[in-house]
Amino acid sequence: MARRGALGGLAAFAALIAPLVAHAQSSTRDQQFDCKSDPHTFISTLIDDKSIDPEPSRVEANSVNAFSPVQGTRLSAFGFPIYVVLGYDRDDTLFKRGAGKEISSPLYGVVVSAPAEKVRSRVREANSDATVQSVVPMLLTAIVCGG
Repeated sequence: MARRGALGGLAAFAALIAPLVAHAQSSTRDQQFDCKSDPHTFISTLIDDKSIDPEPSRVEANSVNAFSPVQGTRLSAFGFPIYVVLGYDRDDTLFKRGAGKEISSPLYGVVVSAPAEKVRSRVREANSDATVQSVVPMLLTAIVCGG
């Protein structure tokens, strides 16, 4: 009976700290949107954490690589769920080249499931230098450094 109570207590404790751990991971990710990082560091950290697939799910003509979150992970940026992670840097073997003209400068970021105005507000509150652009109005928004 005492063993069951201890396990129940551990489960309750785990349930209490899980949101804190998720918040800490999200905050760390948000800090990378000070735009002082680089695409290789941003993407390789997520690959090493097994948060995204190591192979891009899509490579745009301009060479921007899109990486999908690993199934079952809950990635977020500025409190919004991440739909896809983006990155590219010329001459970096981590990224695949697209069929068209490459973008001229390194880029990294994410597309989140949220309206642009809400995302823009949170990014501003965090004093981030990231650019915010609507991808699908009222649905998906890009948060990008560089490019």
